[in-house]
Amino acid sequence: MEAYNTLCFLAAGAVLIAFINSKIGKMQTTIAITAGAMILSLAIIIAGQAGWFKLSHVATETIASIDFENFLLKGILGFLLFAGGLGIHIEHMKDQKWEITGLALGATVFSTFFIGFTLHYLCGVIGINLDLIYCLLFGALISPTDPIAVLAIVKKLKAPKRISTQIEGESLFNDGFGLVIFVTIFTIAFGNEAPTVGSVTHLFLQEAIGGILYGFILGLIFHYLISATNDHSMELLLTLTIPTAGYVFAETIGVSGPLAMVVSGIMIGNWTRNAGFSEQSHQHLDHFWELIDEFLNGVLFLLIGMSMLLFEFHKEDWVLMVIAVPLVLTSRFLSVRTTYIAFNRFRAYNPLSVRILTWGGLRGGLALAMALSIPSGIMVIPEKNIDVKELIMVMTYAVVMFSILVQGMTITPMIEKAKTLEPKEDK
Repeated sequence: MEAYNTLCFLAAGAVLIAFINSKIGKMQTTIAITAGAMILSLAIIIAGQAGWFKLSHVATETIASIDFENFLLKGILGFLLFAGGLGIHIEHMKDQKWEITGLALGATVFSTFFIGFTLHYLCGVIGINLDLIYCLLFGALISPTDPIAVLAIVKKLKAPKRISTQIEGESLFNDGFGLVIFVTIFTIAFGNEAPTVGSVTHLFLQEAIGGILYGFILGLIFHYLISATNDHSMELLLTLTIPTAGYVFAETIGVSGPLAMVVSGIMIGNWTRNAGFSEQSHQHLDHFWELIDEFLNGVLFLLIGMSMLLFEFHKEDWVLMVIAVPLVLTSRFLSVRTTYIAFNRFRAYNPLSVRILTWGGLRGGLALAMALSIPSGIMVIPEKNIDVKELIMVMTYAVVMFSILVQGMTITPMIEKAKTLEPKEDK
């Protein structure tokens, strides 16, 4: 009950920050919640170090009592991805299928290895002995763009159609590809057996392809169930079953729950919305899932902001945090630019596409959850009790916070300018 009570109070805090922001701040809601939580965390840390009061220890224990990894990956992620899939227009995705595939797969692989090898080199230059395999592990968890952060911030800015579809589609589908890369490198780093080509192929087919097929079957079943009733409440209850029991069952049979939720969400949001829902049901569906999405996003982004309380920052941590942000941005730009070299051979794009995809490739809670799954105790600097997990966690946190607060707050002018450069039919 302690973790539940904590989440209840955090939810109330997120709603309070959102309410205050709606009255005086006018910032994007998730950015305001993250910024408010980070400011509160800083205030608690500073006050605790100054000895003004003992709240710092209590606050740290309270945040630590929440299993962030399971809360996100095995809790609210299914709801957020299903809600994101509901808002995707399948016709737009068909038009951008090759671009989305290239960004979700090719750009993620390129970024993983670029970040890993470059970070290993830079660590050697500054005298931190971080093995290459751990640098590649950081590259694997930080390369995929986060669908929750992207959909919560970028989607609502109404970017030009093609750019918006590429950003949303990439973020929703690269989880499965990114997970395969992360799990493979994780197995090499911490497992007893080295993965083979066969085992990696099997993992990909089981997780990614299996998740897509399972999501299609799940969406098909619930399409017919929803179409068979005219009860508005029952229609919504049936959709609620997909990211709950449907998501848990995906984990049980060993396929990608996130990919399954995206596929089933797209099916319900397009096929069932047009064939199985009345006009009144359309409104109920949109309002219901928008409310769930806003509420869970508020709690998640508050937790992201307050995760600072879990860290004990050392000098080496600060150095790597400063390195991580420009490294990830550089990798993102190069991976997108390289992919667009192939794209430009077949069609013309908005002149700001690469810039927006680079700056709009946000990272969020998923990267933090993967970083938290890394085992503790593998020392890098024993005399200061600094292990691999601490270094990867602080780098991940720096990239996530910069992504949400700086990139999320400054991308609006870029998108507004892109709208003026977009052909009228593609706006």
